[in-house]
Amino acid sequence: MQVLNDVRREAKLKEFKNHVDALQEIADELNLGDPWSYNRMREILMSIMLNHTVAIVYAGEDAIDESGNEVEYKSTTQDELNATYNGVSNYPTWEKQLKYIRENKIGKYKWHFCARFEGQKIIEIWKLSGDDVLKCLEEKFHRSWINRNNRKDPRLGAVLTGKQIKKYGTKVY
Repeated sequence: MQVLNDVRREAKLKEFKNHVDALQEIADELNLGDPWSYNRMREILMSIMLNHTVAIVYAGEDAIDESGNEVEYKSTTQDELNATYNGVSNYPTWEKQLKYIRENKIGKYKWHFCARFEGQKIIEIWKLSGDDVLKCLEEKFHRSWINRNNRKDPRLGAVLTGKQIKKYGTKVY
């Protein structure tokens, strides 16, 4: 790693801030929302790579694909591909929970896209159907639902493994 003298470091910090300001200005012009909020920058980068339209609001779909389908994005910066579905609302019965997961959360989206990043660079993107994601995660969500009262945060979570992504998905990048 190169050590910068104080003058050069100060100049580079100002340059960094100018780039950040410019990026925010572009995000505002394109109505992309806050690019600095959790995972938003990766959603924006994925939508550009996939030629999708990134969603304006944060709740609901992450983007709209070329056919007009609402789609879900998942990304990781880990060395191994995976997709984490956390913070899923919790319902009093498993029947109501499953209905919510199928109709309003996982199954609502025809396509799920799972990406692995190194820094800002996309390494790979996989496309899976909502039905296949449900097939992989229903039992995991059920276990999470059963154990929800044993956690500080009772919302449900489940992980789609890299092995599952590669078995059911199609690599698109």
